Amino acid sequence: MFLARLSVLNFKNHEDSSIELSNNINCFVGNNGSGKTNLLDAIHYLSFTKSYFNNQDVLNIKHEQPFLAVEGQFNKEGKEEVVHCGIKRGAKKVVKRNKKSYERLADHIGLFPLVMISPTDTNLILEGSEARRKYLDAVVSQFDRVYLEQLIQYGKLIAQRNVVLKEMVKGGRFDNATLDLYDEQIVPIAQQIFEKRKSFLDELIPVFRAYYSNISGNNEKVNIEYKSQLLDANLVDLMLANRERDRLLQYTSVGVHKDDLLFQLDSFPIKKTGSQGQQKTFLMALKLAQFDFMKAALGYKPMLLLDDVFDKLDENRVEQVMTLVDQHHFGQIFITDTHPERSVHIFNKIQADFKVFHIKEGAVEKEE
Repeated sequence: MFLARLSVLNFKNHEDSSIELSNNINCFVGNNGSGKTNLLDAIHYLSFTKSYFNNQDVLNIKHEQPFLAVEGQFNKEGKEEVVHCGIKRGAKKVVKRNKKSYERLADHIGLFPLVMISPTDTNLILEGSEARRKYLDAVVSQFDRVYLEQLIQYGKLIAQRNVVLKEMVKGGRFDNATLDLYDEQIVPIAQQIFEKRKSFLDELIPVFRAYYSNISGNNEKVNIEYKSQLLDANLVDLMLANRERDRLLQYTSVGVHKDDLLFQLDSFPIKKTGSQGQQKTFLMALKLAQFDFMKAALGYKPMLLLDDVFDKLDENRVEQVMTLVDQHHFGQIFITDTHPERSVHIFNKIQADFKVFHIKEGAVEKEE
């Protein structure tokens, strides 16, 4: 699978850009703020129907314009697939595949998978557990549609249970029978989500460690520890034991919506002990391991988006990353860089097939 053509209209700082892409390496070069990363984000829209960076779609519409449109022409298993995403101010987002609109955007997830590596990924290390759960869920959902449906159902049930808890407190009575009904529905779904997360991480972690060692070239030991209440207790017992606490808090305090990932460097939290270079290497190894897992699960290669990967990496680590890209045959790759000569030098050195697009002030100035 590869993206053959990308077109954007009124998307962030791009007024009207359209490019024919290489099915191997595509490099967007230009100064900071030129619009390189915006093109990667447009590709992310085609895969996930949303931005990698902004939760509010309206923020991605070019200033003072009434709408945006992103369109991509894919080649998937020899067939042409066209994905279109349109957003108007004050209107519902429309996503179409081959001119047919989706009733549920969730039905699109996983059809055109990608892995994105960005400087903003440090949020996975620096922010709270929600960021890491969202990452975990986004990965598994791309290759397991049943998991995605389970997440949606679980989220609805937890939200409904929380409403019931608030209404019980407001009404001055506590109805255990009603909570029993919710818990009976929640527990089996939560158990399946837990088991799929654990299975995924068990397979991912050894590959992740190997990538980290390869990129860093040293003996630092890294680990990802899955933190879940279900590792040590049965959820039925947990929910019963915490009912009084839930009543006081007026929300559900136990379940897989409290899961977390602990990122470790030499047995310590990398958030506290890792340098910027070590943290970036950690996240890059995580995403490359994710790529391997998804490729095996899907049976074909997702797209790989590398946003400003050279920043905060020393020359040796950059060389190791690009050697991996060359040797591993990742498929279609998109890279942004502020130094055109650096990218061209690296691609020529590894004798890769590539296209370079020079981006300036939200426009593709030239390509080579």
